[in-house]
Amino acid sequence: MDVFITKAGKFFPNDPVENDDMESFLGMVDGKPSKARRIVLKRNGIKQRYYALDKDGNATHTNPQMAANAIRTLLDDHLTIDDIDLLACGTSSPEQILPSHGSMVHGELGGSHNIEVVSFAGSCCTGVDALKYAYMAVGAGLATNAVASASERLSPWMKASYFQEETDKLSQLEAHPMLAFEKEFLRWMLSDGAMALLLQGKPAESGLSLKIDWIEITSFANSKETCMYAGASKEADGRLRGWADFPQQQWLSETLFALKQDTRMLAENIVTLGITFLLQLSEKHHFKPEDVDWFLPHLSSMFFKDKILEESKERGFFIPESKWFLNLPRVGNIGSASAFAMIEELFNGGRLEKGQKMLLMIPESARFSYCYMMLTVC
Repeated sequence: MDVFITKAGKFFPNDPVENDDMESFLGMVDGKPSKARRIVLKRNGIKQRYYALDKDGNATHTNPQMAANAIRTLLDDHLTIDDIDLLACGTSSPEQILPSHGSMVHGELGGSHNIEVVSFAGSCCTGVDALKYAYMAVGAGLATNAVASASERLSPWMKASYFQEETDKLSQLEAHPMLAFEKEFLRWMLSDGAMALLLQGKPAESGLSLKIDWIEITSFANSKETCMYAGASKEADGRLRGWADFPQQQWLSETLFALKQDTRMLAENIVTLGITFLLQLSEKHHFKPEDVDWFLPHLSSMFFKDKILEESKERGFFIPESKWFLNLPRVGNIGSASAFAMIEELFNGGRLEKGQKMLLMIPESARFSYCYMMLTVC
């Protein structure tokens, strides 16, 4: 059975935060302005983002609340919460270990009927993990409709209280921008927000829909060490030692719950592996660059744009920048919700035409997972 995205909704908390105001919300490490912030922001190209925080650092929304708010934008007189058969939720920033994130979102939504709920945890691919589950359920006839949500509340992880003072690497950052992809890079990049997509077995009665042609996800964890991680320490042999194996007093002293990234591995692998998987899929699904009308790559930083253009050209699958659609500078990196945010903006923005093909790329550096999906506007 064919499956269609018939609605797309979003929820961003509060007003957008400009670059110069970030430390008003996140605080200053040791009471000092960050020396690396300007350089990191110049490299990542982000101009504004959203935080579920006020200027005193207090939470204004939880992750499940934001996801529920995005889902509510899909509802109307013809579709209530009790009409939904399946709720699939993805996030890389759950509010708790148990219950699952999806169960907490369902609890926020309320309703009078029990429904099937599934949760996906991980990093940037968790939103499309949820989308694929929903796609398969509707496609197999197990659900007449499904909602896939992706949401993040990463701002609490970026607050100054979670960070130890970093060695001043300002001069190194100027010459070697990949060194910025550590805690400082992540602190000035990540954003909060939630997105939701409605999937049905037929196109919407009015307006455009997006037919899901295919969704492909793969992992290179069999051959690659961990690159990005939280709640653990990376040992000399490349293995992760999880927070539960540390004495409680070391959870903060070792900044175990801060997001960390192995910048060397990121530079060596993130683009190359992504193009490798793309070439495999082009053969499997028999498509060429000229078949793509819109290319929506989830970028953690605009730094990678030229890297992708260069390597894809060298390896014979070049999609010109004129076909690219990006909203990273306007919304920041929302992790698992970033791909949905690009879909939502195009879907509701009046720029799509029937028959166009949309190719999405979602890389996940945690242990190098990748998703591509092809959509047809109908």
